[in-house]
Amino acid sequence: MIGVPSYHAIAAMAVTIAMFVGFARGKMSVEIISLLTIAVIAVGLYFFPLPDTKPTDGLTTAFSGFGHYALITICALMIMGRGLVVTGALDPAARFLERVFKLNGQLGLLLSLVVAFLLSMGVNDTPVMVLLLPIFVQLAARGGMASSKTLIPLNAAVLIGGMATTIGTSTNILVASIAVDLGLRQMSVFSFTPIVLVSAIFALPYLWLVMPRMLGDNRVEKTHASRRFETRLRITENSILNGRELSEVFSRLPAEIEFGDVPLGLLRPNQRLRMSGTHEAIEEASRILRGDTAPSWVLDRIKRRSDESRVDIAVVEMTVTVDSRLIGRTLPSSGIADLYGVAVIGIHRPDRILGEREIPLEGGEQRFAEGDVLLVMGLPDDLQSFARADSLLILEGMRELPRRSKALLAGGIMVGSVGLASVGFLPIAISALAGAILMFVTGCVKFDRVGRALSAKVIVLVAASIAIGKIILDSGAAEWIGGVMALGLQHLPPAAALAAIMLAVTFLTNFASNATAATVGTPIAFAIATRLGLPPEPLVLAVLFGCNLCYATPIAYQTNMLIMSEGSYEFRDYIRTGVPLVLLMVTTLSIALVVTYGL
Repeated sequence: MIGVPSYHAIAAMAVTIAMFVGFARGKMSVEIISLLTIAVIAVGLYFFPLPDTKPTDGLTTAFSGFGHYALITICALMIMGRGLVVTGALDPAARFLERVFKLNGQLGLLLSLVVAFLLSMGVNDTPVMVLLLPIFVQLAARGGMASSKTLIPLNAAVLIGGMATTIGTSTNILVASIAVDLGLRQMSVFSFTPIVLVSAIFALPYLWLVMPRMLGDNRVEKTHASRRFETRLRITENSILNGRELSEVFSRLPAEIEFGDVPLGLLRPNQRLRMSGTHEAIEEASRILRGDTAPSWVLDRIKRRSDESRVDIAVVEMTVTVDSRLIGRTLPSSGIADLYGVAVIGIHRPDRILGEREIPLEGGEQRFAEGDVLLVMGLPDDLQSFARADSLLILEGMRELPRRSKALLAGGIMVGSVGLASVGFLPIAISALAGAILMFVTGCVKFDRVGRALSAKVIVLVAASIAIGKIILDSGAAEWIGGVMALGLQHLPPAAALAAIMLAVTFLTNFASNATAATVGTPIAFAIATRLGLPPEPLVLAVLFGCNLCYATPIAYQTNMLIMSEGSYEFRDYIRTGVPLVLLMVTTLSIALVVTYGL
């Protein structure tokens, strides 16, 4: 007979439910609800401490999440992901996926889901998602499918793949180890892979076709057409245009790029081509063609000063005001590069007011006029000096160029960190921290830019979830829930019992932690098997699968929280998309277990 839970257990369950309701309603921010949850736990345990503890021990329980290795790991992974983005290390993968998505968006998403599923079967879930996350964020920035529509489905595919082998997640290893200690046979790596593959066949169409439609689009709509800049592309010795005609490579260039007055015949070094396009298109075209959009001596000087000062190169848009000394001058006669050490890489000339006099050309060069917008590259201080001295108005915030010289280094750090964690040589927490430190030491990520990599919402949410998981376990709430579950399952048929165990463990996973669910659920599964006269292995697998069905809340698993900020997700997005997936997986996995074990 199960007794009444202690008042601490009742309070722990009440706080958990209140937090869930607060998140689901969405009337208060995630940060406020998380901090309130931590505060309630701290104050409650101070005045009503757990048995055999001091009032101040409650403060340790409430605030332990801020120093927990899981939070430190997530922050380190975010920093490494930032290093991949700012160095442009993921550009090749993003460009490949961009081509696939442009060819067929649905085909691109399906390919991505299958790759994520297969990778996570052999590599721990977290490193796989860390590798994929910045690629899909960058893909969205390049005009692909919105990150809000891809990250939750991608994360779900990773979690399902990780469930398929004993090495897919640390939770699988934990459940298998506890089961062996309790007398179950040692499972091989692929012992239950066929069962998960059957469920994945049903889950994949949902992830691919249904889930993206349930998610919003977090792309910012442009309220005006992008500015088109005119530039002169200088053909260098290393340019792919050297000795070729433009028509041979034109198909590889962005659609926004246009050329004017293209000379006939083969192109040679030092020739200049009139080119126009958006800022992003010009940057991509010059990278593909390996040409310069400003004199090489200017660009070399900017890069050299950047290396010496360890300051990133930036590009900014500036408009010529009525007081500017540039009005009436041409770019060569302005002396901008000599005076300020910056390079004008493009000029946008807005439509003139009817009747406004155009300033004539000089030697084929257009003279600057009021209202012209310059695309200027240089170091931040030099750009500011140029704007102040020549009466230019900065239109948009500075955009830092990727530090491509460190792209291979950043990629190597990430691969090394993920590889060491994947083969079990180092815990993910240690390898992620080591990787983050190397990102700092090598200059892939600057110390003063760490704030851009981290999300305050994710940090306080992780801290609150760790505190909730700890109080659920320490108060006896988890043990009481397990006892009630064991008592009620003895009257159910095997398939229903498996589904109920899986759902109960899933509940614990989504509101406490998968480690807690594994620790509490595995012994309960053995006890239930004994009571019902069933083999323990399918019930243990029901616990293992339930521990991995962490789709319904962002606090259920660290990858859920990793994608929260980048996908601009709310708590309700996880509930709306995750609950149907949980029900689908529970149903198919339970049936597959019954058929496999002949129950």
